[in-house]
Amino acid sequence: MFYRELMEWFGLPSRIAVDCYRDVLANAKAWIRNPKRGRKPRVKKLSMLLHQGSGYRVKDGYVEIIGGIKLRIIGWDRRYDGYENGEAGLVYRGGEMVLWISKRIPKPKPYKPRDVIAVDINERKIVYGDDRINKERDTKIGEAHRWKLLAESLQKKYSSPRYPAWRRRKAILNRIRSYHRKARNILEDWARKTSLEIVMMAKRLGYAVAREDLTGLINSLRRIKSKDHRTKLIIMGYARLERWIDWQVEKHGVPPAIVDPSGTSSECPKCGSKDLEEAGYRRLRCSRYGFEADRDVIGKLNIRKRALKTLGISGGSLTTPYCPSNDRYKPE
Repeated sequence: MFYRELMEWFGLPSRIAVDCYRDVLANAKAWIRNPKRGRKPRVKKLSMLLHQGSGYRVKDGYVEIIGGIKLRIIGWDRRYDGYENGEAGLVYRGGEMVLWISKRIPKPKPYKPRDVIAVDINERKIVYGDDRINKERDTKIGEAHRWKLLAESLQKKYSSPRYPAWRRRKAILNRIRSYHRKARNILEDWARKTSLEIVMMAKRLGYAVAREDLTGLINSLRRIKSKDHRTKLIIMGYARLERWIDWQVEKHGVPPAIVDPSGTSSECPKCGSKDLEEAGYRRLRCSRYGFEADRDVIGKLNIRKRALKTLGISGGSLTTPYCPSNDRYKPE
């Protein structure tokens, strides 16, 4: 019925009508799957799917959309010119029409990893490496949080107990939206660059990439009723980094490993003892054998050890040193 209306009311070509119908169907399904959906789905931006050949074609520096629309190309990423065009998404944003074209790129051949680059994630920083390589990178949650607070301060400034005036003042509303968009972009850019850095290191060394399965942690944070901005950004940061790591390992052919996160920061990575004691700020010491390290490094080593077992790698190229029993390390 909707397809026929598009054809009769708007005079769209059959292929464009099919693409519009598919786009509407995808939005409706996403709304149904959303547990926090409202009374009806809402379209927040103008966009549509286009099928290669019958929906659009690229020719002589222009994108021709079936139905008489012709857009001049002002720039694109030349690295993927040799690959076949797939489906595209036409989006109207900021007064411009942007066409996102998917490319059919063959997956690289997988390899057998020699060892594992393990990734430990927390609110302030992530730590990654093996038993000798140790890299740290600060997260951008604090920076994104500041932009969220700026948006909130504007909302409070232009509000009263009875009436949120900022909703009706277009300039103020646009600025608030730009602050929220800035916070999201900061996290997205950080997750994309960090994941690429980790995966390219693993590929260069012939290693796999291991991360914790943070699904349970993210879901528990989402169940908190009175979430502040920082909690929401932690959820966003964890979820986006997970997604980008998974996408980068698939794109570059790096073997992945996802391990159980329980106890990774409270277990000695060398002897397996759970009897760790505080030895300073965020430092833990094994009371049994005296091994001491930052809790993030301990988490990274435990993730690596579990990933080695999951992947069937016997110790890897750089075996974690055994922590021998010695009286001088035992607590008095």
